[in-house]
Amino acid sequence: MQLHSARLYLCTDSRQRQQDFGEFVDAAFAGGVDIIQLRDKSLEAAQELELLQVLRASAVSRGKLWAVNDRADIAAVSGAPVLHVGQRDLPPEFARPFLHEGGVIGLSTHSPEQVAAAASNDDVGYFCTGPVWATPTKPGRTAVGLDLVRNAAQLEEVHAQRGQSLKPWFAIGGIDLQNVEEVVAAGAKRVVVVRAITEADDPQAAAAKIREALPA
Repeated sequence: MQLHSARLYLCTDSRQRQQDFGEFVDAAFAGGVDIIQLRDKSLEAAQELELLQVLRASAVSRGKLWAVNDRADIAAVSGAPVLHVGQRDLPPEFARPFLHEGGVIGLSTHSPEQVAAAASNDDVGYFCTGPVWATPTKPGRTAVGLDLVRNAAQLEEVHAQRGQSLKPWFAIGGIDLQNVEEVVAAGAKRVVVVRAITEADDPQAAAAKIREALPA
């Protein structure tokens, strides 16, 4: 599974309440999710590594990608192909030495300046723009709306006019089946979702419906 062809990215917690982490990630991948990131701040390192083994097995069996959130040390120990960091986490250039050869670092961006910086940073493999809409998974983070999505899309168009390719980028924040078409219309080809799949009665079907709304 190549990052450039990825369209649907899922962030999930450890599913402690449901006790179905393995079944859930299998269903999400089966529905068309290309990358799953385990993001659960309540986990201790040993717990996270145990769940990442489950996630890795599911991803590898389907030729998909899996990601670690924030922790470069956990990414190194688990052999994760993707590490995602925020603006206040370990900077990509310092996280890079922890990753194995070919490991990808993703970066969250919240302004046109951060988008431009991520696009030009050789240590960043992809970036996310958002949150498009307010979301309880990022309490206190002000929504940036669709303008930042349009900004990234315009930057991609400028690169294309120069005969260059902009690194992959994903819109994130409050995206679900009811508003994903707005995000696509603003220029996004890739999205990150959370509750639209994690809270669905049928995660596989929910993933499939969102995937259908995205460009091929």
